[in-house]
Amino acid sequence: QEQFEEFGGGLVQAGGSLKLSCTTSGLTFSSHFMGWFRQVPGKGREFVAGIRWGSGSTYYADSVKGRFTISRERTKKTLYLDMNSLKPEDAAVYYCAKGNSYDTNPTSFRSWGQGTQVTVSS
Repeated sequence: QEQFEEFGGGLVQAGGSLKLSCTTSGLTFSSHFMGWFRQVPGKGREFVAGIRWGSGSTYYADSVKGRFTISRERTKKTLYLDMNSLKPEDAAVYYCAKGNSYDTNPTSFRSWGQGTQVTVSS
């Protein structure tokens, strides 16, 4: 059974930084794709960033490009999201998820964590 757990959310002032982590268990890593999504109340999940686990190729939503960095540590089976220059509009519940290949549609991802709340004060 694939399980994910996100860590690192919290309250930060606008302009500040946070680093999210996503740990996994019971997962066999091969040529899959890992993504970070976020969701605010009343809206659907929005693609933030993704990474091909094998090659390390990364993909970003335009809204976070240049401010967020996705990375992974293969030996620890851990996914990261470094978030800098945070804005109030970045506030959301952030989720990590596993998919088969690069996609920004959350319905293409079949395994999800429980999410971690990020709050950005202005």
